[in-house]
Amino acid sequence: MGQLRNAKIHVEKAVKQKKIFMIQGRYPVIRGLLRWRGWVEKKMVHRAGAALLPLQKDNSVVGDSDTTEDEDEEEDETLQPPQLMDGFLELNDLDGTHALMSRMVRNETPYLIWTTRRDMMDCRFLAKDQMINHYARAGSFTTKVGLCLNLRNLQWFDEADADSFFPRCYRLGAEDDKKAFIEDFWLTAARNVLKLVVKLEWKSYSVQAEGKEATGDKQPKQEKKPMSVSPEFVDEALCACEEYLSNLAHTDIDKDVEAPLYLSPEGWALFLRRYYQVVHEGAELKYLDTQVQRCEDILQQLRAVVPQIDMEGDRNIWIVKPGAKSRGRGIMCMDHLEEMLKLVDYNPMVVKDGKWVVQKYIERPLLIFGTKFDLRQWFLVTDWNPLTVWFYRDSYIRFSTQLFSLKNLDNSVHLCNNSIQKHLENSSHRDPMLPLDNMWSSQKFQAHLRAMGAPDAWSTVIVPGMKAAVIHALQTSQDTVQDRKASFELYGADFVFGEDFQPWLIEINASPTMAPSTPVTAQLCAGVQADTLRVVIDRRLDRTCDTGAFELIYKQPAVEVPQYVGIRLLVEGSTIKKPLTMYHRRMGVHPAFPRLLTQQGSGEGKDSGTPTHRSASRKVGRARSRGTWKGQPSLPLLRCPERGRMASRKEPQPCLPPALSRPDHLCI
Repeated sequence: MGQLRNAKIHVEKAVKQKKIFMIQGRYPVIRGLLRWRGWVEKKMVHRAGAALLPLQKDNSVVGDSDTTEDEDEEEDETLQPPQLMDGFLELNDLDGTHALMSRMVRNETPYLIWTTRRDMMDCRFLAKDQMINHYARAGSFTTKVGLCLNLRNLQWFDEADADSFFPRCYRLGAEDDKKAFIEDFWLTAARNVLKLVVKLEWKSYSVQAEGKEATGDKQPKQEKKPMSVSPEFVDEALCACEEYLSNLAHTDIDKDVEAPLYLSPEGWALFLRRYYQVVHEGAELKYLDTQVQRCEDILQQLRAVVPQIDMEGDRNIWIVKPGAKSRGRGIMCMDHLEEMLKLVDYNPMVVKDGKWVVQKYIERPLLIFGTKFDLRQWFLVTDWNPLTVWFYRDSYIRFSTQLFSLKNLDNSVHLCNNSIQKHLENSSHRDPMLPLDNMWSSQKFQAHLRAMGAPDAWSTVIVPGMKAAVIHALQTSQDTVQDRKASFELYGADFVFGEDFQPWLIEINASPTMAPSTPVTAQLCAGVQADTLRVVIDRRLDRTCDTGAFELIYKQPAVEVPQYVGIRLLVEGSTIKKPLTMYHRRMGVHPAFPRLLTQQGSGEGKDSGTPTHRSASRKVGRARSRGTWKGQPSLPLLRCPERGRMASRKEPQPCLPPALSRPDHLCI
């Protein structure tokens, strides 16, 4: 009886304080921390007419049906956080108290709803004070297609260039994007030829230097000479890059629109075949000494206008992704244009859906002991108007199981998703300093940066770059996301770093996995969930409370949204007197202005300066300035024989009666 009485008292208090929550999915940390705060769980039911209200599928680019979610389906609930309170509020429900209280609140309204997917609950049926951990229509930045499209509009929101933090990206199913991608692939190949010339020249210098230092008369082995490509190939690459720079500088503004490019599509096809021979088949690249300096000069100019020229390498590798899948599913690395276009040409579903994207692969990433890695960074959005963003201080990096190589395009080398790497064995050639579970915390990563001689890279380059990328991605999506004041959402952004420590945003995931798959994630995922509740629950009651590792990095000034009042139209103001009477309009009479009469030398022009006539002329002038006479045809003027005034030639004009000769009627 004591257990039942205590449960009833606790339920009554929770109902009064609106502390009823509902969870869908495996979130033991959230469930335990809410119970510790005095909340009571209402079990989520799935029968018809219950709280679950599935949404209609929205297949638009900014919809939610294709939102990238990496919630791990194999999430383990073995994580046991410490007991936060004693008695019946323990995390473990050994005596069935929580089940009993859940039954007591089965008909109560939940005021906090935590779900794995946003479409598990229709926000339109929620009260204003019901919190939910998702926003509607967030696909504008949580899908690869949405992020690709929206970041193109960044210049309208901020003075920043998306190409400085987001690798170039195109939709293969959209015809305009497909053409732009083909042109980008061509120009990237041309830039790579220039890089190869400079690289080979520097390599020849080093070989000559080593040869001078070498001793002995040992003859090198005679090897079979590979096929070679003529210097004209380098000239084509130089001219293509010069033409690109000319277009950017608008020096071609007087050029005929129909004028052909330096290389036609057929010429580019031949160019690519030679490029493949040099890059992939080992053909010798022949070049002239005069071309080397020219290549260096043009590369220097390109570096000022192509922010990604250093990270893109020289092998023209692109990564093809399904537009809305996560955990590395369906991703392929390719380096031949024809293979990538086959996805469109031989798969009509790609064209129909338009959800496949191709993105420039980062060929020169920052490596740790010769192995590629990426970083998962959490951030929290608590409002969209004003946009309010919280950045989590802690993060973790994920390693590949294989050594990095651009000659091996297998996903095991280039994708660091834990869902892929956990099924693979670590390469025996990896450095023993790498962790067996392929994860480091951000603190361990910072220690490695200090050891490699870059102690300030984290605080001066990496973190500021990640914050800016997150803010810019949200700015471009602010108008498409459905704002709801009682909602919030935790996101996970994935970054890869260049050799200069520059962070490159790869994607943003909704519902980031909270599975304690390794000791690193067991600690960090529990921490980010606890701190999320501090921000969205505790801070509502105490604005000065501790927010844990969350830092408020961005908050816009609030923008007042005018209340919708329907289609009713109200025009305020005063009416303008018509300068002509109905009689004048019937007679087709048009006004003449005193200044025109004076210029015509009329004998009455001097009299037009009388006070009455001046006041009349001011009335006409005001009417004319208000647009009353706009659009009136300009007609020749005639002199009325009786009045000595000017009249327009339209019809034979009768003399006006004396009754209408008052200044207010402006006899013409």
